[in-house]
Amino acid sequence: MGLSNIIKMTAVLAASSVAVNAAEVIRGFTPENSEKQYALEAEIDKRINKQNMDDWMKFMTSRPHATGQPFDKEVADFIAGKFTEWGYDTEIKEYQVLMPTPKVRVVELVEPTKWTAKLKEDAVPEDPTSGQEDRLPIYHSFSPDGEVTAEVVFVNQGLREDYEDLERRGIDVKGKIILAKYGGSWRGIKPKMAEEKGAIGTLIYSDPADDGYGQGDVYPKGAHKHPSGAQRGSIMDLPTRPGDPLTPYVGATKDAERIDLDDVEIFVGIPTLPISYEDAQPILEALEGPVAPPRWRGGLPITYHMGPGPAKLHMKLEFNWDIVPAYNVIAKMKGSEFPDQWVIRGNHHDAWVHGAADPVSGMVVEMEEARILSEIAKETGWQPKRTIVFAAWGAEEQGLIGSVEWVEDQAEELSEKAVAYINTDGNGAGFLGAGGSHTLETFFDQIAHDVKDPIQGMSAAERVQSRNLMSSNPVTRSRAEKSSHYYLSALGSGSDYSGFFQHLGITSMNIGYGGEFGGGSYHTNYDSYHYYTTFRDPGLHYTHALGSVTGRVATRLANADVLPFQFGNFARTVSEYADEMVSAMEKTRADVLRHNMLVNNGHYKAAANIREAFQEPTLREEVPYINLSPMQNAVKRLQASAEAFDTAYKAMGAAGFNLSKSDVNKLDKLMYQIESKLTRPEGLPRRPWYRHHIYAPGYYTGYGVKTLPGVREGIEEYKWQETQEQMAKLAEVLNAYCDQLDQATAMMQ
Repeated sequence: MGLSNIIKMTAVLAASSVAVNAAEVIRGFTPENSEKQYALEAEIDKRINKQNMDDWMKFMTSRPHATGQPFDKEVADFIAGKFTEWGYDTEIKEYQVLMPTPKVRVVELVEPTKWTAKLKEDAVPEDPTSGQEDRLPIYHSFSPDGEVTAEVVFVNQGLREDYEDLERRGIDVKGKIILAKYGGSWRGIKPKMAEEKGAIGTLIYSDPADDGYGQGDVYPKGAHKHPSGAQRGSIMDLPTRPGDPLTPYVGATKDAERIDLDDVEIFVGIPTLPISYEDAQPILEALEGPVAPPRWRGGLPITYHMGPGPAKLHMKLEFNWDIVPAYNVIAKMKGSEFPDQWVIRGNHHDAWVHGAADPVSGMVVEMEEARILSEIAKETGWQPKRTIVFAAWGAEEQGLIGSVEWVEDQAEELSEKAVAYINTDGNGAGFLGAGGSHTLETFFDQIAHDVKDPIQGMSAAERVQSRNLMSSNPVTRSRAEKSSHYYLSALGSGSDYSGFFQHLGITSMNIGYGGEFGGGSYHTNYDSYHYYTTFRDPGLHYTHALGSVTGRVATRLANADVLPFQFGNFARTVSEYADEMVSAMEKTRADVLRHNMLVNNGHYKAAANIREAFQEPTLREEVPYINLSPMQNAVKRLQASAEAFDTAYKAMGAAGFNLSKSDVNKLDKLMYQIESKLTRPEGLPRRPWYRHHIYAPGYYTGYGVKTLPGVREGIEEYKWQETQEQMAKLAEVLNAYCDQLDQATAMMQ
């Protein structure tokens, strides 16, 4: 029975959906095939079974399953068994990766009083899994071994401006242990910057004003952080290189050549540990020195002081530096027309402890998608036109390791075949969030308007618009006032798209709901089935909604007559980034001139509100002339090439995509391989693993994105020769991109 029978089978249930949506032809589809796709999507929606996802979540979160723990293998086997049962060509790809676990953790106050940190999360009666003793303790993965004793300095969030506040008051962290709050930057940036400033140890805690009783009732009464809860996590230097630390650029197979532990370039050099706010309070109470400024103060019932001392800590950490297996589950449904074009759908399965929200809430959605498609295929004989690959990654939490090792191991085949990588991770109640390649923005905008919010009833796009109308960001608010168009955000790092997107240049997206639930469980013992179903997504309404979204994303890409890429939004976005670079150059030049004027005139004391007044009053090098025209000319060409492509694509679609199968394959490849033109083999300055010249995580932001990163970070770091070089390289990648885009346009014409 063919796909036409699906339409008959679902005619009654899907009639209203088809009637509403068929007027808008899906990008990449003929009108006839749009109706078939809408019917398929109605069938997917009808078959999403929340009980399946609930049952799978309950099982996969029943025991801790961090990388290297026995239950991690059971979870991987469980997922692989389901895929096999559903008829997928399934394998478990194993890699041998570095996984440190703690054997000694000591934090004790030795002056002015004696006190020892608990460093343990409490069991709570309401949560049946919270008392399991086989969980990994509170720690930061890839902290070095170390034993230090020193005075403590409180550094707020450990950002540049925080260190400037300290320096203004004559406080130096050299030789000290710093205590920092979570927030403001990714956790790994805090010890990285502390080490650069000369500190010898780092403790990081979540202040209750940000994530605790300052926000609402704490777990288990409410959703916010339990007093004993602490955020585990990796502090690998992710903005330099993710993946297995010992096997850079190659898959961590059993026989892979490994570098020595002492030669790893992505480890911070000072011992680092997370602690709870329960354990942070005695340390902060023992600090004296200047009273912290208002923006530093938290929610603990104390006066916040900056130090240093008299609080003095002894800190000792030792780790087992083991090589353990990480398991990637790879399952394929072969495409009927273009089997060598792969639509890849991924989510990781490993967790720090139980991982209900992160990552199981996304993993169960992916599994339910796979089950439904296999069920439809068995009942009707349906096949996607392109191959769909479902992946469940291991060892994500330690540094995106499972996915990166697979990407590095399969780089040649992926560069040839991967149409797009679609990622999910954590999920919860709230607003639809999506970021990724802006060539998919129009494609995703249609989906965001087609899927309804399960509680509010309006489309997911309209609900995002309603939130953005209240935004304090004038650009966001202005866009929302004009339309409900769904704008994709730019991708930084922090999940498994990074290897595909920023290393190989494969079109990628990251999708999930969120924004309505409280904090508190992230990377703690309390990210449990009880927590998720009580607070994060009671009733699994948004877990179901995510399946509706990602089911459409995967099947529309797999079934399109011609891939639904669109380039006008990408050109608009890059043009906006380029304008930001022009503004950044002008602002930096003005800032330097003003700074030097203040130094020359001795006006620093009179300029207390100017940020430069807090810095060393020395003359700065004047900003040299930077030739912006290569970038600006390349952007203008991109705009023209994108407009020509989109016009030709629209005309081709109106004519019914009247191309031979061979020509569709050629045109598809020109589109899906074009993202790689934005990469260069030598990568970005100081971090060659990151090859994409439009999107990358910031060197000092971690997860946070830096767009046009080579140019932007050159300006921010006052590296003028580098800025000019990166400006030229940016122009080169954009022109290479336009060359391929023009080929695709000529083929359609």
